Amino acid sequence: MIAGIIGATGYAGAELARLLSGHPKLEKLLLSSVSFEGDRIENVYPNFLGRISAALLKPEEVVHEADLVFAALPSGVGEGFAKTAVERKIPFIDLSADFRFDDDEETFRAWYGKGYVHPELREFSVYGLPELNRKRIRELAAAGPVIIGNPGCYPTGASLGLFPALAKGLAASGAGPVIVNSVSGITGGGREPQRSFHFPECSDSVSPYKVGAHRHTPEISRNMEIMAGEAGAKLSGVPEVPLHDSPPETKLHEPSLVFTPHLAPMNRGILSTIYIPLKKDAGIHEGRPRPPAAGVETLAGKIRQLYLDFYRDEPFVRILPAGLYAATNRVRQSNYCDISVHLDHGGSMLIIVSAIDNMVKGAAGQAVQNMNIVMDFEENSGLAAIPALF
Repeated sequence: MIAGIIGATGYAGAELARLLSGHPKLEKLLLSSVSFEGDRIENVYPNFLGRISAALLKPEEVVHEADLVFAALPSGVGEGFAKTAVERKIPFIDLSADFRFDDDEETFRAWYGKGYVHPELREFSVYGLPELNRKRIRELAAAGPVIIGNPGCYPTGASLGLFPALAKGLAASGAGPVIVNSVSGITGGGREPQRSFHFPECSDSVSPYKVGAHRHTPEISRNMEIMAGEAGAKLSGVPEVPLHDSPPETKLHEPSLVFTPHLAPMNRGILSTIYIPLKKDAGIHEGRPRPPAAGVETLAGKIRQLYLDFYRDEPFVRILPAGLYAATNRVRQSNYCDISVHLDHGGSMLIIVSAIDNMVKGAAGQAVQNMNIVMDFEENSGLAAIPALF
């Protein structure tokens, strides 16, 4: 198979090249870059010396010669290439936001400041979070050309942490919003220099940014609505696990969200701490006495088992045992999402911590995972390496 990457000299594109260089099904890799057109990838990234030697082509050449195309381009740039891929009947995996909202052009325009160039392409597109949409991805790929809207990095870590709790109806209705606080490495900002990513500005400091206004907010919210609805419950395939004997509340079909991203002085990784108010029959509520510590531990164990059952067949989601916290250093350079399950001291707030490598599961690795699904390869092909230890 010949794979092509448009935008191969950005961080996500270069990470794609690195991962694909070790893929057992790949025969040839075609790379393009507007910024470095005519140069060679190993001159831009000397770490590729001896492994990848390729001239950087025009994007049009890549789309016309490849059997599958990845686009690692800014949002609003790649639809023309996607149209050509559909006309050629080849898969197109887009790492921008252009195909993450299906036919909801209004939301895309509100958050990204532009409309769809080719709205008719949404007939062929699917949101590419495999743990949520694997079946739909396969169906579209089998029916003809498919466009994958590869998820954003923050939404990937947050959504995987939220999915079991929302699909199984653990979230309380009317008890306040779900809160997601995420900390990201600097590579999430891309390769283009920015003042906030300048070493003196971000070293030895953690700071929030785009508070209440980050573009990934509607993507997370949209996933939450799907996961909390009937579709989420059916997708999970896990039987309901009663946490107490009292009857369950109505599921939270439209959960609200407060999302705050933070920048940390590290190259890679996203750590998301997620706060989900539990429904009344899952823990305690106002007016009830606080349960003993043993009761909280028992409840946490039940929810942890629910998460284990929910993700039992997922190759890249690891539910950590009690006492172990998710951390970015244990998923570095891997496609894993590590999740740890916790409760507050009163047992009324579920606290989920998820960790991913923002450049792999949050971008390039998830794109390769989607390629494997679309091409009917083993899903972990090219992605089976153990996370880097340090």
